[in-house]
Amino acid sequence: MRKIIHVDMDAFFASVEELDNPEVRGKAVIVGGGIEGRGVVSSASYEARKYGVKSAMPISRARKLCPHGIFLEVRMERYIEISIQLMRLLKDFTPLVEPVSVDEAFLDVTDIARDFAEAVEIGKQVKKKIKAETGLTASVGVATNKFLAKLASGLKKPDGFVVITDEEKENILKDLPVSEILGVGKVTEKALHAMGISTIGQLWPIPQEELVERFGKLGRVLYYLSRGIDNSPVVTVWEPKSVARSCTFERDIKDLRVIRRQLYDLTEDVVKQLKEMNLRAKTITIKVRYSNFRTITRSITIDTPTDLLSAVWHYADMLLREKVELKDRAIRLIGVSLSSLVQAPSVEQLHLFEEEMRSEEIATIPKGME
Repeated sequence: MRKIIHVDMDAFFASVEELDNPEVRGKAVIVGGGIEGRGVVSSASYEARKYGVKSAMPISRARKLCPHGIFLEVRMERYIEISIQLMRLLKDFTPLVEPVSVDEAFLDVTDIARDFAEAVEIGKQVKKKIKAETGLTASVGVATNKFLAKLASGLKKPDGFVVITDEEKENILKDLPVSEILGVGKVTEKALHAMGISTIGQLWPIPQEELVERFGKLGRVLYYLSRGIDNSPVVTVWEPKSVARSCTFERDIKDLRVIRRQLYDLTEDVVKQLKEMNLRAKTITIKVRYSNFRTITRSITIDTPTDLLSAVWHYADMLLREKVELKDRAIRLIGVSLSSLVQAPSVEQLHLFEEEMRSEEIATIPKGME
C-alpha cells in the first residue's frame, strides 16, 4: 500500500504578492497578465474569490466582479524562485517528489513511513515546514494513492489538511460531483449528467464495459478512480512534451508588422527556454485567435531537430504568412510552441553550414518589422 502526500499551495501567485507586499495582505488581490488590457487572471486571493473571481477569467470580467480589487502583473521569476525553494524543501523529506506545477507536488513516503499513521505525521511536518520557511500556507492531502491525495488536499482549502484512508474513501467519494474525477471536463461531465450521473457514487453500478463503450479509454479511468483506485506512481524524472508562449494583444491587430514582431519576440522566448533545457524541437506550431474568438493552429515538422532561433523563426514566420488567413482579419492572440522534443547531444560535430548559422544567430529585428 502506497503512502502519498499531495502539496498544493494556496492561491500561490497572490499569496507571494501578499508575502512581498504586506500592505495588500488580506485584501482582494488579483494577479494576471495584461492587467490594463485583455489579459486573464492567473491567481486570485480567497478574498477576491468571494466575488466570483477565478483563474483563467478575463481581467475585464474580474474588474466588473471586484472593482475594488488590487490588480497586479504576474512576476513569474519571483514565483519560480519560491517554487525552487519549495521543491528543495520537499526533497528534505524524500527524494521521491513529483512536481506537478510551480505550486503543486506529490511525495511518495511509502519507504520512509513505517505505517500510514507515520505518513500522516510526515504530512503534518511538511505543512509546518512550508509555513516556517516560506511564510506561505499549503493545503496538504494524505492518502494511499495520488488521486485520493490530490482530492484530499482540495477538500478544505485554504490551509487545509485532510487524510483519506482506504476505509473512509467510499464514504468520502460517494456524494462528490463527478467533476472531481481527474480527466472529467465540461464535455464529459455533461455526458454523464445526460446519463443521470451527477455524483461519483452514482457511477459505481455502471459496468466497466459500458463506460469503455461510451467514453473509450476514459471509461476505464472513470471506473477505477470513482472507486478510489489509482496505481499511477510518483514520477521523479519526466520529459517535457512542448514549450510554448502566447500573447493576447491589448486591442485586435491587423498590422502584419506588429503581428510578426510579437511572434518573433515569442519565438525568442521559446527558443531560449529550449536551450536552457538542453533540448531541440522538430515540430513548430503557431496559434492564432481572431477577433471573433475562432482559434486555429498551423504546424510543420522538420527532419532535423533544431534549437536555432534563425531556423525556428523561419518556419514560424512562413506558417504565419502562408498558412494563416490575415487579409482584413483582426487578430486577438498569437502564440508559438515547439514540440517533438529530443535531447541535444552533449558532444557533436557541426556541419560548417550549421556552425555559420549558430555564429550568425539573429541579433537584430528581421526585415519588415522595424
